[in-house]
Amino acid sequence: MFLAFLRLGAGAFGGPAMVVYIKALSVHKKHWLDEEAFQDGVALCQSIPGATAMQVAAYVGLQVRGVMGALITYTGFGLPAFFLMLVLSSLYAGFHKLPQVISLFSGLQVIVVSIIVNATYSFGRGTLKDYRDIAIAITSTLLFWMGVNPFLVIIGAAATGILAFKNIHIVESGKIKQCGTFHVKQIAALLLALLISLALIYLININLVKLATVMIKIDLFAFGGGFAALPLMLHEVVSARGWMDGKTFMDGIALGQVTPGPIIITATFVGYMLYGLSGAIVSTISIFIPSFFMLLFAAPFFDRLKTSKYFFGTTRAILATFVGLLLYVAIKFALAIPWDVMRIAIGIASVIALLRKIDIFYVVLTGALVSVLIIR
Repeated sequence: MFLAFLRLGAGAFGGPAMVVYIKALSVHKKHWLDEEAFQDGVALCQSIPGATAMQVAAYVGLQVRGVMGALITYTGFGLPAFFLMLVLSSLYAGFHKLPQVISLFSGLQVIVVSIIVNATYSFGRGTLKDYRDIAIAITSTLLFWMGVNPFLVIIGAAATGILAFKNIHIVESGKIKQCGTFHVKQIAALLLALLISLALIYLININLVKLATVMIKIDLFAFGGGFAALPLMLHEVVSARGWMDGKTFMDGIALGQVTPGPIIITATFVGYMLYGLSGAIVSTISIFIPSFFMLLFAAPFFDRLKTSKYFFGTTRAILATFVGLLLYVAIKFALAIPWDVMRIAIGIASVIALLRKIDIFYVVLTGALVSVLIIR
């Protein structure tokens, strides 16, 4: 299972689109799960924080080999992205001041804005179902623009959602199914290992604990997949703590798009730029661990959760909030770019290509080539 998901992770471009390939591997090729069990898992992973494709990989392992199976598939699927981002971060740290590299990332920043605009549109089209969702999204954008802490915005949206969607009719299934088994001892052992690791990190470098705490907090609130983490990471890393400037953070997002795996692998870049290899490892583990544990805890009870009006209302409102936060990030990044005719042309072409479903990997590579050749 580890090798199968390692191979799959090495070509995991496209974020949530990789769920289709995980299904092909798990249901059709290996016959680890049947169609119904897999679809239950996808619904579960879309309802909790974290990168959806990573969560689905862990869900398959959980169903087949319990908690350790989940850890194996989760790790295998994510390792290629981590190692490639580590290499790219190291190269960036050494060469980002060269004129050619400056031209490269100057163009890639335009691509990043295009990617986030496309994500806002795609995410919003599937999330904003009526005037209540739209109102929550617009309000979130305004509050974020006014400097309100995004975590407070999300909590407020969750409370609003309970009231706003209380009259929504939810169809209850006649039979309560279990998506997974609750392995108390294994989960307790993993939690203990995590706490011991944090204690050891504290003894080595207290700043690494602060980094871990920030990434854990981001992942806990990142409903809606990897892109949902971007506004939170921007706030924590750039605005609230000043660990790096907005341009460098945008460069990290660009690097995250030429690596396989979820865009929140940008956490590896952030950790490396702050504290080198140890920072990259701590940051990466921390951005994935909370949602992994939430999957382990939620899987056995998902059918009960999805028929709860409280759960439905809070998650729907939170997803609407992230549309607003993505819109804010798109505007903020766009305002930071010194637009000229060439950058505008690259931006428009990129948005059109993404809307036409051209693979994001090729959009980024083409944008990088054009940037090196044309932008000065």
